[in-house]
Amino acid sequence: MQDPNEDTEWNDILRDFGILPPKEKPKDEIEEMVLCLQKEAEVKLYERMNLKELKEAEDDFDEADMKAVEMYRQQRLQEWKRLQRRQKYGELREICGEQYVKEVTNAPKDVWVIIHLYRSSIPMCLLVNQHLGLLAKRFPEAKFVKAIVNSCIQNYHDRCLPTIFVYKTGQIKGRFIGVAECGGINLKVEELEWKLAEVGAIKTDLEENPKKDIMDMMTFSVQNISAHKDTNTKSSDVM
Repeated sequence: MQDPNEDTEWNDILRDFGILPPKEKPKDEIEEMVLCLQKEAEVKLYERMNLKELKEAEDDFDEADMKAVEMYRQQRLQEWKRLQRRQKYGELREICGEQYVKEVTNAPKDVWVIIHLYRSSIPMCLLVNQHLGLLAKRFPEAKFVKAIVNSCIQNYHDRCLPTIFVYKTGQIKGRFIGVAECGGINLKVEELEWKLAEVGAIKTDLEENPKKDIMDMMTFSVQNISAHKDTNTKSSDVM
């Protein structure tokens, strides 16, 4: 049987008399590109929708679009959750002992909680509060709170202050008790940021421990002192 789309003189005559349907015109590359761009433009409409609009427009999506729409929906949902959390946290809040379980132990399972037990009469505690206030703004996805120690633990020794507990899913994941563990009286905010990042409470952009150089110098000094003592001991033995 002869192909009706075949480009022959006889077929052209039959088309002129309406015996054969008009020959199908192949889509050129420009037309296909236009159709492709139109399709992409339709998908990008979803990107201008909020979660409510996506829900309402579900019936208008064809099956081919649903996968892309669902991925975009999840992306928008995560963005919304981050925004909600950012609005909820982002500051160092004061709590009391009666709120400890609710605010710390029973915090949402996906939230890291950093709590500082302090006394305002201890300078190091004030320094830690200052640094935690800055970090709370920098890492609003984490929950930063502080509490006067007497409202949470009676007869707590001053030598154990400042005390920082890091919680996740109701469990203590890290603790820094006393001046030395918290970083010393010359504590910098970057050093405290590194400590919290090591526990996992925050994600820092710092590439290495800011106190590394100081620690290396201290180690070098200790090694030099030890070597000097060994030399003196050997000299005494020889004499």
